[in-house]
Amino acid sequence: MTRLARFVRFTIAASLCATALHAHATITVTDDTGATVTLQAPAQHVISLAPHVTELLYAAGGGAKMVGAVSYSDYPPAAKQLPRVGDNKALDLERIIALKPDLIVVWRHGNAQRQLERLRELHVPLFFSEPHHLDDVAVSLTKLGQLLGTSSTADAAAAAYRQDIARLRAQYASRPPVSVFYQVWDRPLMTLNGEHMVSDVITLCGGRNVFAGLQPLVPTVSTEAVLAANPEAIVTSAPGATQPDTRLPQLDTWRAWPALSAVAKQNLFAIDGDLINRPAPRIAQGAQRLCEDLETARSRRKQRAQ
Repeated sequence: MTRLARFVRFTIAASLCATALHAHATITVTDDTGATVTLQAPAQHVISLAPHVTELLYAAGGGAKMVGAVSYSDYPPAAKQLPRVGDNKALDLERIIALKPDLIVVWRHGNAQRQLERLRELHVPLFFSEPHHLDDVAVSLTKLGQLLGTSSTADAAAAAYRQDIARLRAQYASRPPVSVFYQVWDRPLMTLNGEHMVSDVITLCGGRNVFAGLQPLVPTVSTEAVLAANPEAIVTSAPGATQPDTRLPQLDTWRAWPALSAVAKQNLFAIDGDLINRPAPRIAQGAQRLCEDLETARSRRKQRAQ
């Protein structure tokens, strides 16, 4: 073999090796909008644009790689120390640029379309996080772990979460149904429809969301509509609602209608909204609390029937 032939063979082999290494380093996942997100290497400087995203990133093992987050990113406690880059109403684009992210995880429903277009102009990879069902949380953890290069941590968190949800589903999903009005806001009176993950939680616990069929995702309802639906249980969400001796006027208001089934049966429950409204691993804790509340409603039903 001539020197030239050996050189050509070496060059080809080196090129193939480099191509293989490059292909191995490339990370490609599909986000929750169906778009393909490709990184040439695991992300090292990540920005979260939603509180639930912050929780997902930390659970997936990416806490040390986060360089910024929006307001209300308060869990885990370390997230409170992250530089703020705005909120769901307005992003601080200059701050985002200054932080030099190599991945931005976005919540489409929380960030204005105009601002999202500006983000695209930065040519930084965007991963849209839009989990709609309980099982999507585990899938999100796995995908984020791939993008972060922390798959071992992310996969373990996903497995633990799936185990928690499976346990609750086996214990409660087939229990006698309880009709539920889930009150997410009181002025105006607002709820969540069947497309929201909270409705999945209600079903998981053997409940039935009385306003599952409404539109949009967070519909406004009237007091008259709630009275007509006559739910057996009313559950309201609020920060710190599960703390002892916490009084919630939004629940007390319903006592003005003693004939309402939830009032007559004393099934007015409160739950910490951060545990159940955010599509992140802690929703398993919120589900546990809701399932226990609905089981209490079943016990009171049984006692009244005796």
